Order: sequence, then structure tokens, then C-alpha cells
Amino acid sequence: MDLKKKFALLEEVMDLEEGALTAEMLLDDLAEWDSMSKLSFIVMMEDEFDKKVKAEQVRNFKTVQDMLDCMN
Repeated sequence: MDLKKKFALLEEVMDLEEGALTAEMLLDDLAEWDSMSKLSFIVMMEDEFDKKVKAEQVRNFKTVQDMLDCMN
């Protein structure tokens, strides 16, 4: 999966406009990165990547890049 598609998935999880995210963004600065988005990310990872991600791992994400790294 290419980087553009990964960003699109993350923007969908956080209900953001296309192109709103960059890899360097701090998740603490995004009001959209809330408990529902974290849960949506976990579900998306299982649906799209067949990968189980634990809530503790998601809580430890600091940047959008951390999320992208998890998607590899």
C-alpha cells in the first residue's frame, strides 16, 4: 500500500479533509485524535492490514509517523 493511501486511511479514521495530515504532526496537537479515533484506528488496522494492535501501543503514539510505521 502506498503512502498516499495510508494517509487517506488515517484521515478517514480522524474524520479529516484529504491532505490534512503530515508525518511530522504531533498527535497531541490534533483534537481529532480522541478515544473514538484510537478505537477506529485499531479496527482499521485489523480490517485493512489483518494486524492486531493493542490499545496500549496506540496510546504510546506521539506522531503521525508512529501510526504510519505501525501500518508497515
